Amino acid sequence: MTLTLDQALTGISGILVTPYDSNGDVAPARLAPILDRALSAGLHMPVVNGNTGEFYALTTDEASTMVRSVAELVAGRAPLLAGIGRGVRDACALAKISAEAGATALMVHQPPDPFVAPRGIVDYLKAIANAADGLPMMLYLRNDAIGTKAIADLCALPNVKGVKWATPNPLRLAEAKAACDPSIVWVGGLAEVWAPAFYAVGARGFTSGLINVWPERSVAIHAALEAGDFKKANELIAGMKAFEDIRAEEMNGANVTGVKAALLALGRDCGPTRPPSAWPLTPAQQAKLDAFIASNQLT
Repeated sequence: MTLTLDQALTGISGILVTPYDSNGDVAPARLAPILDRALSAGLHMPVVNGNTGEFYALTTDEASTMVRSVAELVAGRAPLLAGIGRGVRDACALAKISAEAGATALMVHQPPDPFVAPRGIVDYLKAIANAADGLPMMLYLRNDAIGTKAIADLCALPNVKGVKWATPNPLRLAEAKAACDPSIVWVGGLAEVWAPAFYAVGARGFTSGLINVWPERSVAIHAALEAGDFKKANELIAGMKAFEDIRAEEMNGANVTGVKAALLALGRDCGPTRPPSAWPLTPAQQAKLDAFIASNQLT
């Protein structure tokens, strides 16, 4: 049975890579075995056009191709979360296309514009919701400096169902959660390593790039956290932390690089990353990755 959106939000939001072919064009069909394995392992909700999907390296047309194609690949087996962002007109166009493609909800990237007013983000979200005919939205919060009141104002919008909290500040998360409607779902947005800290203050579920490479481990970590077994969760996280450490290098510029390099090593070539992401891994980074794959017998 397909999960409801609320159930999926409290599970694992698996951020899919964007594959490229030998010409550098998007090649979504290469995701099929990756997606099939992740869903078979128990992934709750695939995410297209997230940051692990190199959203800001894609044109809006490419992002549109990705959401249409991934919706076809998912084929109703799970709810699909679709990333939306950039200038308001591009965001609205992609929101409309994502809704038409069959996305269950939208993940709205926090605007990277250097001049962003909190009340302007409210108008931005209203425009996106209108373009998508009221499709539910998850806010992707990478900067909590807008303050708790502004976060509460955003969460008060009728189509906002959740917040992907992607700042290393669990105390601010607890404060924001207390200020908002209890129906809002707060999702750990810094992958497995930060999930226990976010769970401790009331978040549920987490995002993951690991699902592209080792979905079984990600699902096991989620199960441990849901059972309240923090000891087991932390032990499982310790066994995959080397992967996340590689991704965090070069000011997080190796984030997607680590995932795509691992996929390449495992025979699931999704092409390189696009600049300004780092590519390829440095010899030292590649040695760490090879050791991680060997020690965990990944296939």
